Formats: sequence, structure tokens, C-alpha cells
Amino acid sequence: MTARAKPPAAARTARQEERRRRILEATERLARRGGFDAVQMREVAELSEVALGTLYRYFPSKVHLLVATMHAQLEQLHAALHRHPPAAQDPPARVAETLMRAFRQLQREPLLADAMVRALNFGDRSVCGEVDAVSELTTAIVLDAMGMTGEPSPRRLSAVRVVGHTWHSALVSWLSGRASIAQVTEDVETVCTLLAADGTDSAGGASGAPG
Repeated sequence: MTARAKPPAAARTARQEERRRRILEATERLARRGGFDAVQMREVAELSEVALGTLYRYFPSKVHLLVATMHAQLEQLHAALHRHPPAAQDPPARVAETLMRAFRQLQREPLLADAMVRALNFGDRSVCGEVDAVSELTTAIVLDAMGMTGEPSPRRLSAVRVVGHTWHSALVSWLSGRASIAQVTEDVETVCTLLAADGTDSAGGASGAPG
């Protein structure tokens, strides 16, 4: 089983899922301590108590590891969104609230955030599947935050992609010291106005948000 052809989550055995969880937790711990450079395959294998060869079968590089870690972080945000939906009534405001909630979470762990973002930026064709999964999950989070009640229109999906790109760019700017938190907030809130209802699909009010 290679990392590019690994089975989907539904097809993994409980043992495989547990091993993968330990690997990602070890990656996260190392990145929190020392950022991108601290994530070394041998250290990840030792910390997660898996053989180095097994680790490479799951993830062929640290970039794969860190992109998968970003996906796991977003999965946690998505679950939290369902437990505690954003409070704003306006769909664009709910999305901005959700994305800033994610930003504040990353802000608390800047070394981890920098490591994951660097991995996303460094990813080549071999990591395209993992990067696409992060993008798809980001889209799902935005649509859920809006409280969508129908199939989004192509125009809506395009706007969602722009929102995701802007959020990512704002995060990079903050991590590099080129943008303040106030600037990030302003940029995110501004781009979210693109998500105002265009009459071709349905975005619910607060009652339509996932609960």
C-alpha cells in the first residue's frame, strides 16, 4: 500500500486507523515544538511507535505528513462547527466568523501552523491528492457555515474557492509578519461579502446552520 494509493478512511481497518492517528499526532507534536524542520521521518516513526518502513508506506515524505495533519486539523474544526455553529444571522458573516475561529486556533500554535502551510506550498504533483482533500474540506466548511440548504451554483462555488484562497493567503501573510491580525480579519470579512445570496441557490439563516 503506497501513500498515493492508500485506502479511503472507510476502507481502513481499525488497526490502520489507530496507527495513522498515532503518526499524525506525533507529527503535530514535533511541529508544535520546532516547526517544519523539526518534523523528521525517523523521529515521527519513533514517537508514534511504528517502523520507519511502515511510516513511509503511509506517508512517503514530511510534506505528505504535514498536509495530512492540516486535513486532520480542519476535520476537527468541521466537527466543532456542527457542535457550535456560528452565531451570526448573515451567511457571509457566519463564514467570516468560522474562518477567524480557525485562524485563532492556528494562531495559538504558530510553529505548527507555519509547518502545515509550508507543506501545502511545497507540495508537488505527488501530494496533489492530499492538497485537493484539504481544499475540498475547506469548501465543505464554508458551505456548512453558510447554512446551505441546496446545491450550490457554479458561481457560488467559485466565490467559495476565492474565499478559501484569500484565507490561505492571509494566513501566509500573518505567519511571515507581513499582515496584522486586524488586517487578516478585514481581508477575510471583505472577501466573504462575495458569498451574498445571488438568487441561484439557497443559503439559510441561522436556523439553516448545522447543529
